Amino acid sequence: MKNLLSLVTAASLALTLGVAAHAADAPAAAASAPAKAPTAQQSKMATCNADAKTKALKGDERKAFMKDCLSANKQAKQQDKMKSCNADAKTKALKGDERKAFMKSCLSAQPAA
Repeated sequence: MKNLLSLVTAASLALTLGVAAHAADAPAAAASAPAKAPTAQQSKMATCNADAKTKALKGDERKAFMKDCLSANKQAKQQDKMKSCNADAKTKALKGDERKAFMKSCLSAQPAA
């Protein structure tokens, strides 16, 4: 019984030391990895959060502000697309049903990346 208890204690000690050594290596590994640059969405979120904090917004007012702030770029893109499609339709001198069909096609097309 004493041998079994000694063996279990030794195994527990070895496991604890192994985990501690691995934990000590983890910060070094993380420090050596290059920091990732924030994505465009993360940058936008940080900017919107800073603006909301500056305005001291709370609760539903903050939610509404964040929603508008984060979707502002999508609205600008859609407006730019509308202007471009209108200009193309005008250049092609489209009228009536032809223009409607062209605009529908143009506005639903995926933007070039």
